[in-house]
Amino acid sequence: MSEFPVFSDNNGRSGRYAMCVEYNGAAYHGWQTQQPGVKSVQETLEQALSKVANESVTVLCSGRTDSGVHASSQIVHFDSTASRSSKAWVYGCNTNLPDDIAVRWAIPVKDEFHARYSAEARRYRYVIYNNRVRPALMHGQMTWFDQPLDEALMDNAVQLLLGENDFSSFRAAGCQSNTPWRNIQQASVIRRGCLVILEIRANAFLHHMIRNIVGALLPVGTGEKPVEWIAELLALRDRTKAGVTARPDGLYFVEAVYPEHFGLPAQPLGPHFLSMFE
Repeated sequence: MSEFPVFSDNNGRSGRYAMCVEYNGAAYHGWQTQQPGVKSVQETLEQALSKVANESVTVLCSGRTDSGVHASSQIVHFDSTASRSSKAWVYGCNTNLPDDIAVRWAIPVKDEFHARYSAEARRYRYVIYNNRVRPALMHGQMTWFDQPLDEALMDNAVQLLLGENDFSSFRAAGCQSNTPWRNIQQASVIRRGCLVILEIRANAFLHHMIRNIVGALLPVGTGEKPVEWIAELLALRDRTKAGVTARPDGLYFVEAVYPEHFGLPAQPLGPHFLSMFE
């Protein structure tokens, strides 16, 4: 699968565009625009887009990420009266973006496309550096855990969360969703050397849901808790009975899934440093 973007609309056009954005979230207070003086990915991207368009541009995303969380394939859409080519949007934005945010591609789409509401599912990866000694490289982009983990036990445990369930036990106290019900479609835990990787796909996620799932899987991986504990937590529907909230460092938004008729480019899931294992 190629990482090189294809620019097919060389003459440019105005209207609605879909865009794929990659970012290291360590320096940002999450995706969503905050109060003045609080650094966010959305505000930074909108400022770059507005310079390219020479007008104010607002973006809507496929899934908001929390403070310190990263993305390899965050999908956004925006409308602009400016006539720009895909190449102009990509390279123009990247010229005006800081080094920790990059646009991967941009394509014109029909007005019916909506980055959030057109998405059928979202996929995240959580990367744990499992070693006695903390890493110096990739600091802030992996979660360090210094006790030996049994990834097979963690994988068995996460399978107990598959399907449509009430995830109140894995929901942040401040979550604003109207319902705790979500449908986890796929989940796995694998090891690649010192890296233990959780991959999880669902129709949508609750606030801190994945980090709370990881926090519960860690004591299963150390043998402190049995595999069945995850099912017990799910049934309790009580956040106070579950584990800690894992750090944001290792969490990556890697895919938003859309119907094929929108024609969005297929790209490797990321993050890039996992490509050697795929």
